[in-house]
Order: sequence, then C-alpha cells, then structure tokens
Amino acid sequence: MITVVGTGTGAPLPAQAAETEALLAGAGLVVGGRRHLAAARLPDAAERVVLGPLAPALDAIERYLEQPGKERPVVVLASGDPGFFGVARVLAERFGPGRLAVRPGVSSVAAAFARLGLTWDDAVVVSAHGRALRTAVNVCRAYPKAAVLTGPGAGPAELGAALADGSPRRVLVVASALGDPGRERVERVTPAEAAARDWGTAVSVVLCLDESRRLGPAARTVAGPPAGPARWALPESGFEHRDSMITKFEVRALALARLGPRLGDHVWDVGSGSGSVAVECARFGAAVTAVEKSADGADRVRANAAAHGVDVRVVHGTAPAALDRLPADDDPDAVFVGGGGGDLPAIVAACARRARRTVVVALAALDRVPAVRAALSGAGLDCDGVLLQSSRLAPLPGEVTRLAAANPVFLLWGDRPAALSEGVPQ
Repeated sequence: MITVVGTGTGAPLPAQAAETEALLAGAGLVVGGRRHLAAARLPDAAERVVLGPLAPALDAIERYLEQPGKERPVVVLASGDPGFFGVARVLAERFGPGRLAVRPGVSSVAAAFARLGLTWDDAVVVSAHGRALRTAVNVCRAYPKAAVLTGPGAGPAELGAALADGSPRRVLVVASALGDPGRERVERVTPAEAAARDWGTAVSVVLCLDESRRLGPAARTVAGPPAGPARWALPESGFEHRDSMITKFEVRALALARLGPRLGDHVWDVGSGSGSVAVECARFGAAVTAVEKSADGADRVRANAAAHGVDVRVVHGTAPAALDRLPADDDPDAVFVGGGGGDLPAIVAACARRARRTVVVALAALDRVPAVRAALSGAGLDCDGVLLQSSRLAPLPGEVTRLAAANPVFLLWGDRPAALSEGVPQ
C-alpha cells in the first residue's frame, strides 16, 4: 500500500500531525521534498527518496514494492492536495488507484481564495507548471476568475507581461509562501506591475480577476467555468451593427462549427465588423482578438463584447499589415476572416501562415474563391468549403408567409492536418 499525505500549504506536516507521525513511524520507504523529509521524524530503518523529477521516485517505489519481505508501507509526502494537480495522478497511473490511500491537504488555490474571502467553485484552474504558458494566458483573458499554478519561466512576471496590454480592469493576486506565518504574502498588482518584478521561488499560486465582470453567481450547481452558451449563432438583432454589415447567423453557425472555439484557445476575428463572430467565440470560452480597420467598427466590437459580458481584445488596423502588430509568440489556434476586398487573398495567406489549427473564410464574390483556396492550400492546410444559400420565413399581408432568400455566401476553411488529432490544450 502507498499512502499519499497532502501536507497542505507550507506546513511540513498536515494539521493531523499525530496521525501522520504514527504513519511515518511504521513506514519502510518515505518519498517527499527535502523540507518535508527534514521536518518529519522518520525511523532509522526507513529508506528515503527526495521527490524531484518524478520518474526516479516512481522507479524507486516500484523497486521497493517488488522486493520480497518489504511489508512496511510506502508514504509519499506532497505539498497541498495531492489529488489536485498533484502526485496522486501519476501514482495511480503507475500502480493503480486501488493501491493508494490518499489523505488530502488544503491546496494553494483553496488557500489563496480563502485569503481574499472569495469562493472558487466558479473559478477556472489552469497549470503552467512544466507546461506552455499560452493556455493559462488565454484562460485568464477569457474568464473573470482564474487561478494559475506557476512554475519556472511561467510565473507572475511572465503572466503579467502577456496580459499587460489587455483589460485595464484585470488584477493579479500573487500568493507566496502560503501557510508560512513568517513569509506568507498575498499581493494585488496590475499585470504591468507583476511583469516588472522578480518574484523569486516562493510563489504558491497566481489568481487573475476581472472585477468589472461578475465573479460568479450567488449559488452554484456545477463547479468550474460555465458549460458554454445555451444558444449560439445568435440573431443579428443581438448585436449592434451598421447597414446589415454582419455575418448572418446561418453563416456564423457553420463558421463556429469549423472554428471549434474552446477553453484555452486563442481565436482571431479579422475584418471583424460588428464583432459577432468574435463575441460568439468568446462565449465559448476562447480568448479572442478582433482586428477591425474602421474606428467606429472597433468601438462597435467593444460595445457588443461588453453587452454580452465577454472580453475581446480589439486591434484597430487594416489587415494584413495590422497582423504584424500581433505578438509573434502568440499565434492563434483558429482564425475567422470576414469581409472582402482585393487584399483578401493576402490576408488569408498571412492568417494561414500563423494559424495553429484552422482558418475559416466567408466571402460573397465567386471570383475570389480560387485565390483564397490557393492561399489556404499554399500554407499547408487541407482546404474545403461550401456555398450557403438560405431562405428565411417572412410574413406577408393576410397572415401568410413567404420565403425570403438571403444572399449566397461561400464559406471556405483550411485545417492543419497535424492539429486535428490534438485534444483540448493541456
């Protein structure tokens, strides 16, 4: 049997120290961080393994369990709650959950929200420890309440730098050395302030809050972020727009299906117009950047995002030149290109070079279809498309109904083959 003890935040042993000490007294192998092993009273005969890289520690546990006559239990000491982004997962994968006895501790996430007096059943928790920071950044942009488990190269400074040009209302709460009465700090800073500091190695967790948006309903039934919008492809009346210059809901429905916006994604809406596609992608949980050439159009996108309670970063500029202003290390997962004009093939080509997964293009002009297809294919994307023709019910005098035909629209898309088999960003 392997007993996994969560030591909570900062403390070398959990609150039920007497019970844990009795468990350790009978242990044959104890695995833990240096400070845990130094603080625990261990029997002289117990083998010790410092928990650093996981593979050597797992191998040591397996060798111990395979030795005949080794009946004394294995004890693993782990910070926080070992079942929450912790060592219990890899132990269960290696040895099976039936061989584990897990004693949970208080996670750094729970402790940090407690220090602020906030509930966290509506928070999104994302780990950047040993993982790319981009998913954490996109989650922080998309949701008003997020917790980021940090790591080397993915700490408060790096997170702040990535978020500094976003919402001015966003605040980072950096919790360091949680559970250590002499060293614990919980500091509220702007992303720019976080980016300018050296935070050292004591950071426990970073909370990202957009307090201008509601930080969750009064009561919850399901924990975590919202499951997604109950409806999408919203009617055009749900958006402010100019002279019907908006992606119609029939087109938007298929475009959303091909874009596949999801938690942790970054989506571009190029030639955003009213921002209807940008807003709908944000409602699905993606971080969204909208590029719009007209000043009044950019204001309209911001107004529509605010009306729907989502955060959309708006870049005022004309593509493809405006795309060069977007960070080179923050390529989008998916791109929607709307509008038209003679520069459309060049815009599509620029987007296709940077898209990690998919580019979707809506256009009305038949003459531009070959050039757009060539731009998608030229970037190594598998290209496909449809011509959408729809007719809506329209009332006539005398309580009768006719069909009113909408203008036909070509919807083309290009998928990067290697990206289609990938799962949700981890």
